[in-house]
Amino acid sequence: MADKIARYVIALVGTLIGYGIVAGLESLGILKLTGMGVPGLVIFISMVLTSGIIFFFLSPSFIKGGRKFIRFVEVELQDLPASDIALGSIGLIVGLIIAYLLSQPFYNLNVPYLGVIVSIILYLIFGYLGVKIPTRKMEDFTNTFNLFKKNIGKEKLKTSCKACPKILDTSVIIDGRIADICKTGFIEGALIIPEFVLEELQHIADSSDSLKRNRGRRGLDILNKIQKELNVEVIITDKKYEDIKEVDSKLLKLTQDMKGKIITNDYNLNKVAEVQNIEVLNINELANAIKPVVLPGEEMKVQVIKDGKESGQGLAYLDDGTMIVVEGGKKHIGETIGVLVTSVLQTSAGRMIFAKPKSAVDRAV
Repeated sequence: MADKIARYVIALVGTLIGYGIVAGLESLGILKLTGMGVPGLVIFISMVLTSGIIFFFLSPSFIKGGRKFIRFVEVELQDLPASDIALGSIGLIVGLIIAYLLSQPFYNLNVPYLGVIVSIILYLIFGYLGVKIPTRKMEDFTNTFNLFKKNIGKEKLKTSCKACPKILDTSVIIDGRIADICKTGFIEGALIIPEFVLEELQHIADSSDSLKRNRGRRGLDILNKIQKELNVEVIITDKKYEDIKEVDSKLLKLTQDMKGKIITNDYNLNKVAEVQNIEVLNINELANAIKPVVLPGEEMKVQVIKDGKESGQGLAYLDDGTMIVVEGGKKHIGETIGVLVTSVLQTSAGRMIFAKPKSAVDRAV
């Protein structure tokens, strides 16, 4: 039924187009049907009806093409965030208004068809710019809006500092320390959580392996805590990047598009990001940076827990997890002894402290 109605509507449109063409040709003097009386009227009606009949027979092709176009538009819109669509629509309206205002003076020049031609060109240019500029500069528009909203009822503050978005990867969410860092207020700007990271977390939480399942559930609990308990802006982005398979590659691409920083504790992701000149906030590096500084020659009391890798060594640990290698400490396993720091080694995995029992140093002296 809908197809039949569409065919008749298309035929009606074809008839109107035929009428417009014939009337236009007659106004230009190419056709002279008015002075022919009844024969001219018959020719006029025949040409208009012929146009309608042609459109009627071509209507199945028009309908099929229209459906393909609608499906194409639906698929494209599904991949676009709702914010992009809203900004693009507003930008299109603004662009068309500007084009309308700029085209009006050309209608007053009394040059045939100049106003129509200029109008079409201006509508195309400003319509395109109206859609593209807001969607490509969405972050700037969002930041400007947020800044305006924060300054309502307050004095305007002159500042050049702008917090960039922080994109969380799966490993740092599961790690959990990001919630404690956010609680301290050291993280500025919005936390961006991609949908593909949430999907990976859900996949891990549904794993048959109990360890993976617990890790995935812990990650989801951490996200829930950040959203509900902490005063941090959390944004879930639905950008998919269907042409990219690896989650880490998607994260890097998203970070580049949003001009943000990745928060991670994944060593390999950190290195790849550095190669691509993408800024990274590594939780492990932060943890190492805030560990207390220990200098050679300092004394401390530690409990030797187990034997070390080399013969005679014993291992102890500080409260923050820093490993202390005690030379000759194997015989003191289970004891709390005084040690003297001999050297400190900083590695990519963290900081290692080498020490000797203070009693052994005193005997040597």
